[in-house]
Amino acid sequence: MKLSLVPKEHDYFRLFSELAANLDAAAQLLVRFMNDGDRKGVAAAILEHEHVGDKIVHDIVRKLNKSFITPIDREDIYDLVATTDEILDNIEAAADMIILYRVGEITDQAKRQADVIAKATPLLKECMDTLEKPKGLDERVIAINSLENDGDRILRDALASLFDGEMQCTEIIKWKDIYEILEAAIDECEHVANVIESIVLKYN
Repeated sequence: MKLSLVPKEHDYFRLFSELAANLDAAAQLLVRFMNDGDRKGVAAAILEHEHVGDKIVHDIVRKLNKSFITPIDREDIYDLVATTDEILDNIEAAADMIILYRVGEITDQAKRQADVIAKATPLLKECMDTLEKPKGLDERVIAINSLENDGDRILRDALASLFDGEMQCTEIIKWKDIYEILEAAIDECEHVANVIESIVLKYN
């Protein structure tokens, strides 16, 4: 194996941007999934993005293993890509779960959660795109934190609505699982933003 002592730093940042762009595309598809009659078709498209994301992560890890020197700490790179990948995994899992559970009508709360994710991922992409030369990061991180707070409120509302006496027990279990995995995706969006902010503070 040929080791590169001096990494091509731009390659890392390019891969970070590709990972974020792929995530954003999947997030926008999630909104479509929540409102589209062709759920299986949209879910298949989301799954394809999940596979693409896995490949990008693999490329980044392989590059790390070949490089002696990296533009930022290895631990930060691992945390950044793993957490970004986790968001996409949760998006794909939510869509898959809705199909497996044979959910009928999508609740307003689930649609609102998907909207929050779809608003956060373009901001994450902008953060990734400017990671090499940070500009306007604070505003984007604050916006993502605000979206995460919105997600918390939506989750509380969603869980409360499960116990208003109108749902059967099986439906309560299904929707609790779905709400929580969507909330996990929202939480990870904030985590990625915080990791990026930490990296920028460390190296600038």
